Amino acid sequence: MEAAGPRSRDVRGRVASPPGSRAEKSPMESRKVYMDYNATTPLDPEVIQAMTEAMWEAWGNPSSPYPAGSKADGHSFLSPVASGRKAKEIINVARENLAKMIGGKPEDVIFTSGGTESNNLVIHSVVKHFHKIHTAKGDTAEHPSPVVAALPHVITCTVEHDSIRLPLEHLVEEREAEVTFVPVSKVSGQAEAEDILAAVRPATCLVTVMLANNETGVVMPVSEISRRVRALNQQRAVRGLPEVLVHTDAAQALGKRHVDVRDLDVDFLTIVGHKFYGPRIGALYIRGLGKLTPLYPMLFGGGQEWNFRPGTENTPMIAGLGKAAELVAENGEAYEAHMRDVRDYLEERLAAEFGKRIHLNSQFPGSERLPNTCNVSIRGPQLRGCSVLAQCRRLLASVGAACHSDHGDRPSPVLLSCGIPFDVARNAIRLSVGRSTTRAEVDLVVEDLKQAVARLQGQA
Repeated sequence: MEAAGPRSRDVRGRVASPPGSRAEKSPMESRKVYMDYNATTPLDPEVIQAMTEAMWEAWGNPSSPYPAGSKADGHSFLSPVASGRKAKEIINVARENLAKMIGGKPEDVIFTSGGTESNNLVIHSVVKHFHKIHTAKGDTAEHPSPVVAALPHVITCTVEHDSIRLPLEHLVEEREAEVTFVPVSKVSGQAEAEDILAAVRPATCLVTVMLANNETGVVMPVSEISRRVRALNQQRAVRGLPEVLVHTDAAQALGKRHVDVRDLDVDFLTIVGHKFYGPRIGALYIRGLGKLTPLYPMLFGGGQEWNFRPGTENTPMIAGLGKAAELVAENGEAYEAHMRDVRDYLEERLAAEFGKRIHLNSQFPGSERLPNTCNVSIRGPQLRGCSVLAQCRRLLASVGAACHSDHGDRPSPVLLSCGIPFDVARNAIRLSVGRSTTRAEVDLVVEDLKQAVARLQGQA
């Protein structure tokens, strides 16, 4: 589900209201309010500009070895040598901007097609590394590995994105790995560090836990998990056991809260552009790429991205991703403060309108959550989330993750895993606000929900 369209900026550089907003004095009946920013975000106007300029000025191949002075005779656009160099420069700057956004080093960032590829690349790399080090060489090594006969073991949690869960399940089916899906706490909604560490086995080689959940917004204790895994690795090294690497999928967190790989102390971090007003490509951070942390390519070709992710670079998309990262690095605190203010106002208005009938599925005592996410259920037998949304005339939202849109009326597995009762979970609606969402739009949404509920209950 996409936003209404490109947005302009006011004199202070803020995203202005979309077409059809109150600012344009359009009829209220025709106004739509988008609150599905956890599914995808529109391209920021500055991102569109960066991509457009790259298409015009950097169409050359960034790897082309043209000699100095080469020209494109008869054309008004830049010569191949100029545009190729421009493309290379854009890619380098984008990499620097991504590194700055997450507190990493540019040489530890590679570009990918998106979050799914980044997540798969991590999983398959770590599993392959285990087989290479502890299986292939185990029988012939002077000191055989104590896990030579074991399958690599991965630990994750029950609320991960499908791009984590499905490749892991596939590896289990193919008998290439073993996986433990640790349940999240029904008290905190988090994958608790204690439970993650309790699942570690001698053959454990990877822990992958998302930084923030896409449905509840709950922030996972990744820093604590990493700290405890680091301490455990010191003990494992003495016993000749595999190092346990830590990965976090930061797709939902970036652009909404501060993310720093130094604080998180992770080996891998997944970046997804379309979650923070960038294009639909991604990147992967690897701590000490190829030196401290292993990475094995899934593709083989022209040697781009240091041979870890070959293929001619998509310069315009990379330009847009770099600009989106730059905006987050410069304005992240302001974005976060605005979204929290609007989200809190949304929850206040919902509570005032529906009273005790409201259940906030994303509030867990003591747990931090994303500043833009409100997962809410309105109690009532006729008020399933999909039914309420179908009755709404202005609100554009979802009942959960876009990748689970084929679940129909079934409650979200994520909410059920978090201990939300079945009859409450099936009524859930995920409302996620964005950088330009206003309190006036919140008022429209609450009124829209009120009328939708009244229609479903035959009170209209």
